[in-house]
Amino acid sequence: MTTAKSTADKTAPAESAGNAPKPMIELKDVHKYYGDYHALRGITADIRPGEFFSLLGPSGCGKTTLLRTIAGFEDITSGVVMIDGKHMEDVPPNLRPTNMVFQSYAIFPHLTVEQNVAFGLRRDPRSAQDKAKAVEEALAMVGLKGYGKRAAHALSGGQRQRVALARALILKPKVLLLDEPLSALDKKMRENMQVELIKLQRQVGITFILVTHDQEEALVMSDRIAVMFEGEIAQLDDPETLYRLPKSRRVADFIGHMNFLPARVVSDVKGQIDVEVQGLGRCHIDAKQAPGGDSGAEASVGFRPETLTILYDGQSATDREAAGSIEEVVYYGDMTYYDVKLDGVDEPVRISMRNVPGRPVLDRGERTRVAWSPTALVLFR
Repeated sequence: MTTAKSTADKTAPAESAGNAPKPMIELKDVHKYYGDYHALRGITADIRPGEFFSLLGPSGCGKTTLLRTIAGFEDITSGVVMIDGKHMEDVPPNLRPTNMVFQSYAIFPHLTVEQNVAFGLRRDPRSAQDKAKAVEEALAMVGLKGYGKRAAHALSGGQRQRVALARALILKPKVLLLDEPLSALDKKMRENMQVELIKLQRQVGITFILVTHDQEEALVMSDRIAVMFEGEIAQLDDPETLYRLPKSRRVADFIGHMNFLPARVVSDVKGQIDVEVQGLGRCHIDAKQAPGGDSGAEASVGFRPETLTILYDGQSATDREAAGSIEEVVYYGDMTYYDVKLDGVDEPVRISMRNVPGRPVLDRGERTRVAWSPTALVLFR
């Protein structure tokens, strides 16, 4: 799996020793209770200026509650929320340097596009001419130049989402908060809008915080991602680190698809861990591929579907090789996904292979050989 934002594309300022940028948002030991229900459990995180930051997790994990505490729509029970170096205690939403785009967009259907966008300026002291110019600029920014007179109810889902963005951005917030803004769109429109949001965030250069339960969406759009479970941040990292080196099996299982095989740690000496893996045999892995544990502990190793390779007739493995049988084949056009039952393993592992010219699609029941490398393994214990 690849992400749309390459390292060179990151908008967050580079950090150097002793010269780290001041966080745009600081969360310090934030707790939130609803009666006896502990919704946020000691959230601590810094969000950088100009960063596209995502809160990712399953429904009910606390990500929208956290977003609403930043916006000021929810009071925290304890802890500290700071925005641009200022404490937000007792600061109401309308006085915070944030604006929010809701999942429903909250577009007024009886107003025109320009009236919707200008709604936030109704108490602005600027002249009507200056306000009209600001509306034009905001619409141009989101690709809706010339749409000002159109009725809001006549817009497509993607266009309504752009209007909501323009209405939020016209107030020039320091932080834009996005509560699953793409969830109502169809797959193709959603993918198009993901790219448009990335471009827009680079253009305006402000901090974006996105709430989503869609793992692929978070990987594609984010500079960094906080994965949340049960009101806590399980891991906060850049997309590639989250995908390649998850710190726990729970994070690994949530981010994309990961295979797991039972393993036993034989020895752990000077950063080189000797592991016996069911179906793959004995191998050495580097300490950075193992997030802690004791030697001899029962464990498991994880690896992504694209890190294994099916060997066709005449091919030989460049590293390690295992044998197995194909149990299931799912053809996606550009890719084929195989469920392969390795010899000596109870459950099949998933392997993805790109469909290039001349490469056959194998059938269920065929015997096959699988190439793999210890560098692809992550040890959980």
